[in-house]
Amino acid sequence: MSSTNASATSSPSNPATVTGASLAHGLSQIFFQKNVWTGLLILAAFVVADWQMALLVAIGTVVSTTVGYLMRAGSDNVALGMQGFNGALLGAAVFTAMGGQGWSYLATVVGAALCGPVTWFFGWLFARPALARFSLPSTTAPFCTVAGIVYAATTSLHESGSDQHFTDGTGESVLRSLLTNVSEVVLVNSVWAGGLILLGLFIASWQVGLAAAMGSVIGSLCALALGESSETIAEGLAGYSGVLTAIALAVVFLRSSTASWIYGAVGAAVTAVVTLLMNDATSFPHYTWPYILTTWVLLVVAAYVPVLRRP
Repeated sequence: MSSTNASATSSPSNPATVTGASLAHGLSQIFFQKNVWTGLLILAAFVVADWQMALLVAIGTVVSTTVGYLMRAGSDNVALGMQGFNGALLGAAVFTAMGGQGWSYLATVVGAALCGPVTWFFGWLFARPALARFSLPSTTAPFCTVAGIVYAATTSLHESGSDQHFTDGTGESVLRSLLTNVSEVVLVNSVWAGGLILLGLFIASWQVGLAAAMGSVIGSLCALALGESSETIAEGLAGYSGVLTAIALAVVFLRSSTASWIYGAVGAAVTAVVTLLMNDATSFPHYTWPYILTTWVLLVVAAYVPVLRRP
């Protein structure tokens, strides 16, 4: 798994680093993993949703990875997939707003290309003296930033009645949220897609798979306790950010320990509250901002807790 900042450089990039493996890693890095099989299962999850969505995701991954190479992000950084995951998510976000129309492809290419410089900016920002000590990752903030801009700029092109997340309409049980929480990380509402992604996470690491399951359960239970509607919970819209927070704090950005797992569980619960507040505050898509903001704050707090150590 990779816990490095997406803007870190190790050596000058070379064309040989932009390979099928690095593109697959770009998909798996959505969940902080460097694993080809995980990446392929995530791509399969997109195919389950819609083949055009999967195509836009693939285009976004290729474009953002290539831009990262051109910006000399570093061979190791590109090979790890650290330049690809924001572009992949950007392609998914464009599809949810605009569908598979022709303009979606242009929006994906432009948006994915912008992810490169925005990723660089966050890396530069967190390297400033005041923040450097906390080693904050840019994580999916570049995607959220660019996707928000693209969403606002393409309002007239949005499909009538389009949802902020793709849904397959399978089942209406709250139990389905345990898998849709996982799939909604990539803007897909599907138990089948969630199952494929969770399988991929367990293939990458049993700890990562378990952390994802923990975050999903906590997210759904907290949403229930907070009075969120059963429909929102079942669709995974209340718990998806908690999945990422749990993985990030339990096993990725903190050294795995009993303390980090407890911290990850607390983080998932806090993320559920932040998600609810953002859901109530605006209908504008907030993507994974609840996870990002919660994780940044808790990583700063963790710097003052001796038992919580960085890898």
